[in-house]
Amino acid sequence: MHELVEALGVAQPLISQHLRVLKSAGVVHGERHGREVVYRLVDEHLAHIVVDAVTHVEEKL
Repeated sequence: MHELVEALGVAQPLISQHLRVLKSAGVVHGERHGREVVYRLVDEHLAHIVVDAVTHVEEKL
């Protein structure tokens, strides 16, 4: 999750909240690796939507 905090410049609690929502919606799956949880998209077909969303946000900055 620290990678998301650094990449997005958003507070960790907010990212945790969003990941909980995405997990409960079945969009991501979390897998614990020691003290960290690694999140992955449940369906890789969603990856293009994520990339498009990030590109859109970057264009607005």
